[in-house]
Amino acid sequence: MDGTETFQFSALVVVGLLVFFYGGSFWMSTRIGKKDENADGYMTGGNNIGFGMSAASMTATWIWAASMYASATSGYTYGISGPIHYGLWGALMILFIYPFGKRIRSVAPKAHTLAEVMYARHGRSSQLMLAGSNVVGSLISLMSNFIAGGVLISLLSPFNFVQGVFAVAAGTLLYAVWSGFRASVLTDFVQVLAMLGAVVVIVPVIFFASGFPAAFETGAHQLTAQQGDFFSSEAFMNQGAPYIAAVLAYAIGNQTIAQRLFAVKESLIKPTFITATIGYGAMVIGVGMLGVLALYLGYDPGSDLNNLIPGMAATYLPPALLALFFIMIIGALSSTADADLCALSSITMTDFYGQAAAGKEKANPRTMLLVGRITMVVATAAAVAFASMRLSILDLLVFVGALWGALVFPVLASFYWEKVTSKAFTSSVIAALVVFLPVRFGWIPTDGAFGIFVDVVSVIGIGVVLGLMTFGFFGIKAAKVVGVLAAVLAAPFAIGHLHEHATLCGSLVAYAVSTVVCWAMSVRSGKTFDFSVIAQRTGDFDDASAHAAAVSADDGDNGGDGGDDGKAGVPQQAVSTDERPASAASAK
Repeated sequence: MDGTETFQFSALVVVGLLVFFYGGSFWMSTRIGKKDENADGYMTGGNNIGFGMSAASMTATWIWAASMYASATSGYTYGISGPIHYGLWGALMILFIYPFGKRIRSVAPKAHTLAEVMYARHGRSSQLMLAGSNVVGSLISLMSNFIAGGVLISLLSPFNFVQGVFAVAAGTLLYAVWSGFRASVLTDFVQVLAMLGAVVVIVPVIFFASGFPAAFETGAHQLTAQQGDFFSSEAFMNQGAPYIAAVLAYAIGNQTIAQRLFAVKESLIKPTFITATIGYGAMVIGVGMLGVLALYLGYDPGSDLNNLIPGMAATYLPPALLALFFIMIIGALSSTADADLCALSSITMTDFYGQAAAGKEKANPRTMLLVGRITMVVATAAAVAFASMRLSILDLLVFVGALWGALVFPVLASFYWEKVTSKAFTSSVIAALVVFLPVRFGWIPTDGAFGIFVDVVSVIGIGVVLGLMTFGFFGIKAAKVVGVLAAVLAAPFAIGHLHEHATLCGSLVAYAVSTVVCWAMSVRSGKTFDFSVIAQRTGDFDDASAHAAAVSADDGDNGGDGGDDGKAGVPQQAVSTDERPASAASAK
C-alpha cells in the first residue's frame, strides 16, 4: 500500500453533500409534519406503520455506521470468518425478535416503551432499570454514530474530526426533532434504498480496483494461521460467541427495536423482521469483506481501526462513487442516530414524565412533546461531548450488549411467567451486574478457584442463551432440552479455559446469574398475574377516553414491590381476575 494516494473532497463539495442529504431529510420530515402534533404519533406512529416502511426502518436502524465499521474491523482482525460471525449472528438476532415480539404486542398492543410495560407488570423499580439501561445504551450508540461521521468527514475533506461530529449531529437533529418517530421511519425508507444500491455498486468496485482476485493470492502471506482459517477458533471465541450473546440482549432490551415493534401493524411483525434479517445480513457481511480485503492487501489504517472503511474507499473509488459512498455511510449512521434520539425522547416522554412525574391520568400531551424535543437536543449535545473520546466502536457494541444481557431473562420471563415478581426482577439484574463487571474488566484475577467459578457460571449462561433462542420458536419444553444439552456438552471444553475470554464470559455470566436468581426467587413466590391487565395500564396519552378510564399505578413499590400482586394500578374491574392461576404455556 506504500505510495497509494487517497482522494479528498473540497470543503464546498462536502458541504454540498451534507446539505443535499440532511436538507432532503428535513424537507421530507416537514411534509409529514402536523400543526397539532400528536404525542403518541411522535413516539410510535399510531401503532399502524405498514410493511414497506417498517421493514426498511428496521433494516436501517439495525444497519448503522458502527455495524459497517465494526464488521470491517472484525474482518481485518480475524480474517474471512470475522464478517460472517458479525453479520450472520446479527441478522439471526433480528429473526429471533419476532416470536417474542408477537407475544409482547399481544400483551401490550399500544405501549410506547418496554419500560412502560415493565411498570405495568411490576412497578417502578423494574421500569427505571430498563429505562435507565436504554438511556445509557442509546447515548453510547448515538456517540458511536457521531464518531463514525466525524472520522468519515475528517478523512474525506479538509474538515477535522470535531467539525465532522458537529455537522452530523446538527443534521440528524434537524429532521428528527421535527416529527419524531414518523420522520425517522420515512427517512429510513429512503436511506435504506440508498444504502442497498450503494453497497451493490461500491463493494465490487473496490474489490476489482484493488486487484481482486489476485490480491487474495499474493497477499495470503499477510495472514496468521487463525486469520486464514474459515473455522478460526480465535474468531469464534473473540467475535462470534460474544456477539451471539450481545445481539440477543440488544434485540430484547433495546428501545429502538421495541419502538419499531410497537409501531408496525401487529399482523405484519413476522414479514417485517424476516425481511430485515435478510437485508441486514447481506449488507453488513458485504461491507465487512472490505476489512478482509484490507488485511490481504496489507493496508494500514493507523492506530484507529475506524479509519479502515473510509480509507479503503478514498484509496480505490473514483470521485463520483466516493460521493455515493459518503452518502451511504452518512445515511447508515443517521438512520440509527435518529432512532436513538426517538428512543430517548420516548423514554423521557413516557417513563420519566408520562408516568413517573405527572402520572398517566394527568400527563399533558403538549408537555410531553416539549419534553421529547428537549430530550433530543440535550442527548445530541451529550453525545457530541462524549464523541471526542473516540472510543472503539466494536468494544462499545459488545459492552452494551453484555450489559443488557442481565435484563434478557427477567424481561422475557415477565411476559410469559405469571410468578415473576418485582423483587425477583430487580434482585436478579443487580446480582448479574455485580458479577458481570469484575469478570468483564478483570477486577478479580481469574486464575485459580475464581476462574473455575466463572467457567461454571458461563457454561450455565451458554445453556440460557441457546435455551432462550429455542423457546421463542419451539416453546418451553424444547428450550429446556436444548439449554441443558448445550450446557452439558460445553462443560468439558469450557471449564478450565473459558475464563481466558473475558468479553465472552462477562456476557454469559450476566445471563446465567440473572436467570438463576430470577427463577429461584419466583418459582415459590405463590404470586399470579393476569397479563390482560397490562393493556389497560398502557396505551395512548392523547386519547381522552383512555385518560378518563385509566387508574394511576401505585407508585409506592417499596423497594420494587409495587405490582408484585398484580393489583398496583389495575382498574378495579380487573382486580378480581388478578389472582387466577396461569402458566407460561397458557400465557403464550
